[in-house]
Amino acid sequence: MENLMGLLRIRVKRGINLAVRDVRTSDPYVVIKMDNQKLKTRRINNDVNPEWNEDLTLSIADPNVPIKLTVYDHDTFSKDDKMGDAEFNIISFVEALKMDLSSRPSGTIISRVTPSKDNDLAEESCIRWNDGKVVQDLCLKLRNVECGQVEIQLQWIVLPGSKGL
Repeated sequence: MENLMGLLRIRVKRGINLAVRDVRTSDPYVVIKMDNQKLKTRRINNDVNPEWNEDLTLSIADPNVPIKLTVYDHDTFSKDDKMGDAEFNIISFVEALKMDLSSRPSGTIISRVTPSKDNDLAEESCIRWNDGKVVQDLCLKLRNVECGQVEIQLQWIVLPGSKGL
């Protein structure tokens, strides 16, 4: 616990135009990995535009380690098919957490992260101060697949006794 900075809550919101891996549809779920941590959403059957709205929580010791998101199609009788992946980092998000934002109005944009060859953003991502919390919405373009995006939201959870930021 002495190396733990805090917890990162990742709300996996939805998939957009995911690849078809079964007959005309897919049964997608999302796996999030960071270091030796691996988290998974529930499966949504027969939907290439699924809405998970599910919270997954990672323990963060080193904010420089990238987080990998992979979408899979559940198969009953064979190995699950990969439906694309994306990586994102939380360096800009953690920098925003270090700022004193208590006097800012809710909804204030703290910083923007633009799509580049160094990230898998499908569009500009804003880090905001909302209701006393720093949040970041990301729309990730899936790689290694013909189509698909996944929308997520990041939020920090401070742990009592953690080394903090």
